Amino acid sequence: MVAEGYKFAAAPLAVALVAVACARIFGGALWFDIAAVVFLLLGLFVLYFFRDPERRIPTEPDAVVSPADGRVVVVAPEDLEGRAGRRISIFLSVFDVHVNRAPVSGTIASVEYRRGRFHGALFERASAENEQNIIRLSTPRGDIVFKQIAGLLARRIVFWKECGADVGIGDRVGMIRFGSRVDVWLPGSAEVVVQPGDRVQGGSSLLARWR
Repeated sequence: MVAEGYKFAAAPLAVALVAVACARIFGGALWFDIAAVVFLLLGLFVLYFFRDPERRIPTEPDAVVSPADGRVVVVAPEDLEGRAGRRISIFLSVFDVHVNRAPVSGTIASVEYRRGRFHGALFERASAENEQNIIRLSTPRGDIVFKQIAGLLARRIVFWKECGADVGIGDRVGMIRFGSRVDVWLPGSAEVVVQPGDRVQGGSSLLARWR
């Protein structure tokens, strides 16, 4: 469980308790019972959303893992700063784990926050226009870039690491709250092993292998 999840769940759970108390004081008024159930379910959903399960991290030296849980929606050629490569986009629904992980071991060379719009994360334009964090990882095999992208409901991107920090493959690095998208750009030296429609898990599912 991500620690801040308890903070977000506290309010609806407290309202549920108050509603239960009011129902007893006022003779079990129906709308108090309904409010108690609604806010209890909301609090439980928030706790569920902030879950942070352990994952089995691949140990192969050529592995590139998914930085997020979700469904692969795009695998496409894309140049970055004149370098040929491929972009993999992953859509996270509100029911997916939203903790993000490092796709490879390396050093965080830069973190760039860009303000933007809040298009639905399934739309392709979200990759270019939505609010996002752009993280560049330097590795002995070359740089890779991944983006934490806000969606229609996601209004808060959190990144827990600082520039210059070393991370291991599968390390927890941040999260996006309530529905989002994550893009990964890989240089041409990586062989992509997923395709649109595939379900992936952050930190454990292979996206690609270094050639």
